[in-house]
Amino acid sequence: MSTYNFGNGPIDFARIDPRNGTPDLETLMAVADRLTEALRAEYPRIAGNGEVIQAELALSAEDGLPPNRGRIRTALENVAITAGAGTASLTFTQHLLHALGL
Repeated sequence: MSTYNFGNGPIDFARIDPRNGTPDLETLMAVADRLTEALRAEYPRIAGNGEVIQAELALSAEDGLPPNRGRIRTALENVAITAGAGTASLTFTQHLLHALGL
């Protein structure tokens, strides 16, 4: 993979960047949904970790309180340990880790 910028925008154009503020809950939920889909396709045995993240974000949307970062961090770490480099599962995990500042 090359890091050469072909002029189509910044190299990290698709990354969620916490320097721009924490993304809204809908964006986080969309990334969590895609993570769970990727886990079901690539690592079905650990797809429950994606479901934990989805549940925590849904609970946060329901009660208006911040999501439980501890449960989310544990689930993301479990995925990061298992997911191989270059997989969609690891990419979405990294996006969520950066977005939540974990």
